[in-house]
Amino acid sequence: MHYRHRIADKLLENKLKGMGAVLVEGAKWCGKTTTAEQQAKSILYMDQPKDRAMNLQLAQINPDLLLNGDTPRLIDEWQIAPELWDAVRFTVDHREGDGQFILTGSVTPLQDDEDVEQGKKIFHSGAGRIARITMRPMTLWESGESCGQISLEDLFGGSDKMVGINNLELQDVVWLICRGGWPKAVDQDKDIALGRAFDYYDTVVNVDIKEPDGVVRNPERVKLLMRSYARNQGTQVSLTAISADMKANDRDTLDDRTVYSYLKALKGIFVVEDVKAWNPNLRSKSAIRSSDTRYFTDPSIAVAALGVGPTDLMSDLNTLGLFFETLCMRDLRVYAQALDGEVYHYRDSDGLECDAVVHLRNGSYGLIEIKLGGERLIEEGAKSLQKLAKKIDTTKMKTPSFLMVLTATGKYAFKREDGVWVVPIGTLKD
Repeated sequence: MHYRHRIADKLLENKLKGMGAVLVEGAKWCGKTTTAEQQAKSILYMDQPKDRAMNLQLAQINPDLLLNGDTPRLIDEWQIAPELWDAVRFTVDHREGDGQFILTGSVTPLQDDEDVEQGKKIFHSGAGRIARITMRPMTLWESGESCGQISLEDLFGGSDKMVGINNLELQDVVWLICRGGWPKAVDQDKDIALGRAFDYYDTVVNVDIKEPDGVVRNPERVKLLMRSYARNQGTQVSLTAISADMKANDRDTLDDRTVYSYLKALKGIFVVEDVKAWNPNLRSKSAIRSSDTRYFTDPSIAVAALGVGPTDLMSDLNTLGLFFETLCMRDLRVYAQALDGEVYHYRDSDGLECDAVVHLRNGSYGLIEIKLGGERLIEEGAKSLQKLAKKIDTTKMKTPSFLMVLTATGKYAFKREDGVWVVPIGTLKD
């Protein structure tokens, strides 16, 4: 299969130049191993059936044998033998040179004291030795659906000369939401591609949910949690409210602690990825809400959790708006990461909200409202952005690099006379 360029390619290349090892982590099927293979000089597949038992044994008694090979050496699904984490860290300390190892995994390493006491074989954080890259499913730019004529990097650079032509209609965007950014689905026939997210969902529910800690969980409860998340994506709904939503369909006793453990497991395998609140300096005394906004790593997971499809979403524009927001957050996160940035949300006690704030390490930031499209919604988004921009105390922090209404529809991407960008998602790239 033809390898499609990933934004993570450059990130991995750069990290290998400055660190002894790099961990590439993220959801299963998002392309971690394939991307790592492009730069590896030798490879150890820990879960290869014919070698798995021997690999596990060696990891316990003589992990150095597994680490021998041309560098960068890729250790795929390293978490199968957690002992390898400290072995890699130790080897990096005692070898000269960067770019020794690439680790790939779909489970977050367990690090806290409780885990160690319970016998988990990870005793060092890896700080200063092992860099981290989070990979996500493909953005529309990576999958070839975005023309990429509007660059997030150029927006931060102050460019106002860009114009983009969007080739995606609303029905195209809806289909892309349902297909998701799974690399194998991108090159498959449409009917087959739509099934990949459902296969992923089934695997999470029945198999992967136990991987972070080995705890066997009730598949029906996993389904309830994922359905509740899907119904509440793009909101700051509390864990208590999610728990209550689940209880309505669960006859057994279900407390918040149990729900939290299930949610922690889903986060540990990169199924859900909430967005933290942005806390700027304001001229006003408005209180900033600190709750996370709920999102899946990919919108197709929510599609599968609710058992819907393109026709269902096209008939319910309110629900479609939430799914579209998840799609945009996926892409913005990938684009922001390429620029050394993160994505946040904003909401204050006055009811003013901003769907996405892309904040770079150098202090620059852009404010983004996400709307399906249409003149009325775009105008609402633009006014909201301008209101927030005026609230920010620019004597204590930078002015926004740009204001953007990110849309599903619209023929063109352009900068309005009031300075607000209107950008269809089908024109955006890093």
